[in-house]
Amino acid sequence: MKFIFYNLLIILVTLTSCSNASQPNDPIPEHETFKIQSKQVGEERVINVWTPENYKTGKDSLPVMYMADGGIKEDFPHIANTLAKLIKENKIKPLILVGIENTQRRRDLTGFTEVAKDKEIAPVVGGSEKFRAFIKEELFPEINKRYRTTTEKSIIGESASGLFVMETFFLTPEMFDNYIAFDPSLWWNNHYLVRTAKEHLAKFPSTEKRIWFAGSKAEDVSPFTKELAEILKAKNLTNIKWNFSDEPKEKHTTIFRATKEKAIIWTLNKTE
Repeated sequence: MKFIFYNLLIILVTLTSCSNASQPNDPIPEHETFKIQSKQVGEERVINVWTPENYKTGKDSLPVMYMADGGIKEDFPHIANTLAKLIKENKIKPLILVGIENTQRRRDLTGFTEVAKDKEIAPVVGGSEKFRAFIKEELFPEINKRYRTTTEKSIIGESASGLFVMETFFLTPEMFDNYIAFDPSLWWNNHYLVRTAKEHLAKFPSTEKRIWFAGSKAEDVSPFTKELAEILKAKNLTNIKWNFSDEPKEKHTTIFRATKEKAIIWTLNKTE
């Protein structure tokens, strides 16, 4: 019984730590907020959008980075401020950030699972397919209508949100050009994504994709991020530019801030 309780506690900490631990003191940047009624997830969703300096006075179309955990009380201010800093320092080119505020986080960011213990974390899990459809079929068109955008799209996330990033990369790789995941919860569904990675890579599209992912010393994350890196290395697909950052000195609650800048710079600069 103690073993079961301990494992359940690990799951709860891993899935809830992302936005709660990440950003209590981040200043809220100037941004726009709108609501969208989603047929895919059956509810109204709050969307926060940050645009870089001079966007309103310029005419250029910009790439877009999407993120779950995108509420004002979640990680949206954290990432928006980071992007603003990197743009000001000329380390990345200007882009737009779109944050999706959570309603039922564990529902939206997890895929299906056959593991009974996984299902205990929330009343509803396994909603990632509908959440992904909401982004693709409803949110993408709305952002393209409201803002000057290019076709280049990125997605960024940590923990359960990182799991969603990785699942999207393997299941629907055409959705985004660039993928960034910090400490993704790859243990979900008995590490299904890692177990099936070779199958998905065997039928991967020929278009170029970039993926950067990091693993902390967390015992429920580290083995699977390392295993996935070995799989990508062995497959060696020329159209997948990837970078795995092994971070044994970082905890699950520190890895996002510790590695965010190098992750974004490597992914968006496309120099490798």
